[in-house]
Amino acid sequence: MDELSCCGGTALQKLFCTNSTSEMIRTLTIQNYAIIEELVINFSNNLTIITGETGAGKSIMLGGLGLIMGKRADTKVLYQQDSKCIVEGVFDVSPYGLQDFFEANDLDYEEETCIRREITPSGKSRAFVNDTPVRLGVLKELSNKLIDLHQQFDTLDIHDPLFQVRVIDAIADNKKLLGKYQTEFRAYEESKRALARLIKQSQDANKETDFLTYQLNELTEAELKLGEMEALEMEQKRLNNAEDIQRILGGAAMHITENENSVCSQLTDLSNSAANLVEFHPKLPQILEQFDSLVLELEEIGNQFHVIAEDTEHDGDRLLEVNERLSILFNLANKYHVQNDEELIQLRSELEEKLGGFEDISEQMEALNTQIKQQEQKLLDLGKRLSQRRQKVTTKFQKSVQKLLAQLSMQYARLEVEIVSTQEFTPTGTDRLRFLFAANKGSRLEEIKGVASGGELSRLALCIKSLVASAIPLPTLIFDEIDAGVSGEVALQMGIILKQLSSEHQVISITHSPQIAAKANTHYFVRKKVTGNKTTTFVSELNQQERILEIAKMLSGNPPSDVAKENARELLGC
Repeated sequence: MDELSCCGGTALQKLFCTNSTSEMIRTLTIQNYAIIEELVINFSNNLTIITGETGAGKSIMLGGLGLIMGKRADTKVLYQQDSKCIVEGVFDVSPYGLQDFFEANDLDYEEETCIRREITPSGKSRAFVNDTPVRLGVLKELSNKLIDLHQQFDTLDIHDPLFQVRVIDAIADNKKLLGKYQTEFRAYEESKRALARLIKQSQDANKETDFLTYQLNELTEAELKLGEMEALEMEQKRLNNAEDIQRILGGAAMHITENENSVCSQLTDLSNSAANLVEFHPKLPQILEQFDSLVLELEEIGNQFHVIAEDTEHDGDRLLEVNERLSILFNLANKYHVQNDEELIQLRSELEEKLGGFEDISEQMEALNTQIKQQEQKLLDLGKRLSQRRQKVTTKFQKSVQKLLAQLSMQYARLEVEIVSTQEFTPTGTDRLRFLFAANKGSRLEEIKGVASGGELSRLALCIKSLVASAIPLPTLIFDEIDAGVSGEVALQMGIILKQLSSEHQVISITHSPQIAAKANTHYFVRKKVTGNKTTTFVSELNQQERILEIAKMLSGNPPSDVAKENARELLGC
């Protein structure tokens, strides 16, 4: 026997020794766990059988596997208390379409994925997927997609209504039709969520409408005009200072143009006098031209002063109107916390838009209600077709399960698939589907949970999964002592079923049954070695001669008899 204990090398060195087969779990490495110092197992892509001495650590290996499935652990699991425990598994995830899961959890997708769990001496737990740290929840979700672990007295997934529907849909070849239904169902659910949002908006709108309408009416009645506040403020200042405008600008006009000795008259006289001197200096014509222009501009200024003074009068009534209008505008600006009439006009537009949107909600709700009714009709039609296809295969499925159960010494066991059509929409259709089970003759059919023992559950799960193996992408199936309580012909039949199942899926089974062990593609033997005060688990892969000897021991004891060896050869077909 070639020892697979890794005491001579690190777990990481051994972990990546993969082969060319397409098995789901390729390599399992366990280091410093319970009585396992360090070991590596490379699994067959078909049926791997693990046998061994009582207490040697077969189930301990599953405990280690449980760590990379997200189970909790503490420092009690450490073989050496001053070293950390490491469990690593290398998986081929290529057939399972997990790219979206990896992306959703920000993980690097690799077809050959490594999952690692570490427990430190301080009790700290860390988990990694392709060397990226992950939470235990993510680790558990991923590993549950990769490993289906059946331990005696476990609550198997055949209890799960979703799994039960998957089984029947696989047999009914409903994949395409179910996919179409689920596409419609997702659209239907989104429509319902959209309608719920609109209903809430409508409820909120009803609370706001009166208040917003009041605000809009107030702003509309104010007949706001862009730039009005600025113009009114200017007019207010002009009316308040009318007397000063008349006095100052009127006086200025008189001095500039209107008096007999006005500034313009004096400047004109100066220009006339200077005109007599132009022939005496070449620059004077240009200068006088500029001078006359200034006089003309000054006259225009004086005229404008006169016009403004004439047009300006103190109008008390108009001042009252302006003050009242500004008061309205300033009060509105203060009330709505804005700076000017431009912002008031913008607020008015926003209120109009919001109230208009509230009116649109009713139209949108009506359109969505119509759409939802159409979607419901489509779902009813698709759900009815799914239900018909399911109903069509249930009888044959029930008979096939019962036939297999009879092979496993449960000749009176019955499985019934109950399908109740409803008007309710679920992700899998409009059916309420459940498996009912009775293990004994005369027993009443009940839901599987609570009416089947651990051994019965294991055998029932084996039968069901063997029937759907080619239709459902099941993960690696691990059976821990599925043969408990059975032997002889029943165990042989169980081995045959496991062998058939392993032609479609990777199967790993821990067993005490020689009949099952004989069906292995790869056979590992677990033993323990005591050195001083220390016990260590070792795992060895058996060759053909070693398998004959081991199965013979399982048949008759150690040392095995010649008859047992012959029986072992017969079981192995050699």
